Amino acid sequence: MSQPTQIAALFAEVSTRYGRVDVLVNSAGVTRVIDVLDVTTDDWDSIININARGTLLAMQAAARMMEGIGGGSIVNIGSISAKGFKETSNIVYASSKAAVVNMTRIAATRFGPMNIRVNCVCPGMTKTEMWSSWIDDRAGAIGVSRADLLAEMSAKVPLQRLNEPSDVAAAVLFFATDMSRTITGQSLNVDGGTMWD
Repeated sequence: MSQPTQIAALFAEVSTRYGRVDVLVNSAGVTRVIDVLDVTTDDWDSIININARGTLLAMQAAARMMEGIGGGSIVNIGSISAKGFKETSNIVYASSKAAVVNMTRIAATRFGPMNIRVNCVCPGMTKTEMWSSWIDDRAGAIGVSRADLLAEMSAKVPLQRLNEPSDVAAAVLFFATDMSRTITGQSLNVDGGTMWD
């Protein structure tokens, strides 16, 4: 979802089927284990285009529709990687998610007068298919077992457990509904206490 034509087609279909958009959750994302010295421009473009460009295009399309109905809520999915998580094999991913966090703040300021809230959920280590694949790649890259890497990473989390997808979904629900009706421009870490920002 990084091409303007894809986004336009998606929102045209939503408009035809439902006539409105009340909530947008920008959750598309990709990552890859790539050492800083090995990142190519193709790596950079493919990850940035999906994670950051796609988020921007979807926010623009949703805001235009939400303005016509008096407001709404946009929830972007960032990552604690955006906030300084020290992992050298994800420079492109971390950069793309830092862009998402900053776009959230700027869009919240721009869309606030339109009664559109924009917030960001920044998950930590979450048991998803993408994250599981990253663990396998990372374990292979540094020459340790998957189990050892998982144990090491879990030990760095103050709550001593990894996120379930439902933990992230609860934060998204909070931002999507009137429970957060006076909150905008914020990024919420859902990470078991790994980061303090």
